Amino acid sequence: MPRTAYTPSLPGLSTTDDLDTVINWGLGADSTAYLARMLTDPAAHGIDLERTAVLYMATGSEWPETRLLCEEFMLPLLREHGVRFVQLARNGHLKSDGFTVLDDSRHPERLFARGPWTLWDDLESVGTVPQQAGTRKCSLWAKGDVGDWWLTQVFGGRPFRQIVGFNADERGRTTKDTTNSKVPGRTGVFPLVSWGWGRQQVEDYLLKRFGVHWPKSYCTCRFPVSMGALPAHLERMRSHPEIAGEVLRLEYTAMSLNPNAKLYGRRTLLEFFDPAAPRDRACLEAFERELDMPWALYHVRRLFLLSADGEQRPVMRSTERVDLGRPQQLARRLISISERHRVEAEHDPVYGRARAWIRPRAQGRPMAEELFATAPARVIDKQDKYFEREWDALISGPAAQLPLA
Repeated sequence: MPRTAYTPSLPGLSTTDDLDTVINWGLGADSTAYLARMLTDPAAHGIDLERTAVLYMATGSEWPETRLLCEEFMLPLLREHGVRFVQLARNGHLKSDGFTVLDDSRHPERLFARGPWTLWDDLESVGTVPQQAGTRKCSLWAKGDVGDWWLTQVFGGRPFRQIVGFNADERGRTTKDTTNSKVPGRTGVFPLVSWGWGRQQVEDYLLKRFGVHWPKSYCTCRFPVSMGALPAHLERMRSHPEIAGEVLRLEYTAMSLNPNAKLYGRRTLLEFFDPAAPRDRACLEAFERELDMPWALYHVRRLFLLSADGEQRPVMRSTERVDLGRPQQLARRLISISERHRVEAEHDPVYGRARAWIRPRAQGRPMAEELFATAPARVIDKQDKYFEREWDALISGPAAQLPLA
């Protein structure tokens, strides 16, 4: 697949096309309701389909029912009306890895579930979980950056409208969208807000139009931030135990390297599943199957530093794989060596993780943290720029070590 070159797949569709409107389609109920209603009479909604493209960024983590509904109901509509549908994805973790046009067609035959590099690939490779509060960095990474790249390539700074499916219950997001937009020439448009359509009106319209309940679209590795949505999310997990198993492994791996990396702030996904409940047990058995793979022993260091004016700097991290093996074998080795050197060690006898703290986290900055931990061998070696220099500056004298690395 191409890296950063924009290569349309149909003759006549090029970066010089006279587009003036882009519609963001996230596959969920809000943007789908707008798209379906607009197609009943595009002109009445101020849309010229010849000068419009629908944009979809493939994260690789959509729920199966969302994809199936889109392919059953929406792709036929796009084909019927000859709507230009552009599907995009990332090539790798960095912007310099480039982006890929998965498809660019007025007669799309399928929805691409993933591209060369997915949000899941990214989270797992660095051993972390999605951020649940504050800025949705994973969404910006998987969708915002990808879409902005294409828009910059195509419009080159000339004016255009970007229609976004925020509903009337999310008016605050429209302000953030307008403030944070970095694409020259862009004007955000929010028709659901203008119509006064909140979530309920959106769902009612889709039920009447297609005869189905359109579920909320969000990645399998996270859940809607509102805790009120958690019970529905857990039921969705129970309906897809294989997905639950994957997400449990993602969280367990992240928590092996950082005990604070819980999916739900103070609680883990694992805590919500009862082994005595049959549907929960199916999720836990899927989790156990996910853990049946090579594991690694990791050396993890973190720095919590302050800037010159006393502000907190972003946490710096170094992760290094020092051994590969089966979980129990690695755990026994780590615990044995830790005991001989009087270093505190932890062990999870149920799922296999072991952890030894060389330098526990202190209370206040600046501080350093260092540990050895076992986890599924999905995390890559990664070190922040200037980490060693900063580490040496903070840690004066010989640092405690285990003979593992």
